[in-house]
Amino acid sequence: MYDLIIIGGGPAGVAAGIYASRKKINALLVTKFFGGEWISSDKIENFIGFKAISGLDLAKTLEEQLRSQPEPIAVKDGITVSSIKKIEGGFEVADSGENTYQAKNILLALGSGYKKLDVPGGKEFEGKGIFYCSTCDAPLMKGKNVAVIGAGNSGLEAAIDLLPYASEINILQYNDVIKGDAIYQEKLKADPKVKIITNAVTKEVLGSDFVSGLKYTDANTNEEKTLEVSGVFVEIGYKPNTDLIKGLVKLDERGHIIVDHKTFQSSEKGIWAAGDMADGLYNQFTTAMGDAVNAVLNIYETLKVK
Repeated sequence: MYDLIIIGGGPAGVAAGIYASRKKINALLVTKFFGGEWISSDKIENFIGFKAISGLDLAKTLEEQLRSQPEPIAVKDGITVSSIKKIEGGFEVADSGENTYQAKNILLALGSGYKKLDVPGGKEFEGKGIFYCSTCDAPLMKGKNVAVIGAGNSGLEAAIDLLPYASEINILQYNDVIKGDAIYQEKLKADPKVKIITNAVTKEVLGSDFVSGLKYTDANTNEEKTLEVSGVFVEIGYKPNTDLIKGLVKLDERGHIIVDHKTFQSSEKGIWAAGDMADGLYNQFTTAMGDAVNAVLNIYETLKVK
């Protein structure tokens, strides 16, 4: 039985793994892949220590640092965790390959996933004009009109990814607040092919075999309008990947794990959570890493007491 199993290979999980290694905790890290949600980003400019780095390069850097520790912890990648259950003396983690791993303590760092577009056509046209990864799919929109739903940082970054390809970019925001960083706003407003439409409530994605349009309502006038677009890039936020842990720990109304923000322990003794899974005020990879380090230090103290 391990002293600790870390679930997740994003920045928080890797930070936890490095500190577990340094503290010589008998630990295992399991992850489907390294890098977390950031792996699809073409250019990350706010990861401290790098002027700019791609998501793929960041994933490689994180993995290399974890594996190059003088006494690295055990790592199993390519693993999808299917269940976590309480057993005598700790917890049992099962993966999709029907393997099981046991530990006295668990640190959850699975991050969050994309919120899907829940309107008519949202599911039917996924992969047929509705996209959730601008880095992957922006080149498909060469010479075409597109819509980006969402004007936070992710939405504005998606629009910037589309600048070299699309002939027209419509950014739809459901209210009149553009939350994305000012540096992104300035760049997009300076490009004549970009149009920011506020108070636009998406109602339906139109098409036959592929997307051909998007219907929305002007929240101010209640007028229904239609955009002729060949692609819709959805950036409406994320939801915590906590389905795995429901019923075992207390969650808030948004589905995040409620933790003590000094120790990052959950309501269930022996389970900690860090990053987007926890009920923090901000979802940033830099703060997620700090939360994970604090969690591991608390786990170390807990193990010492025992």
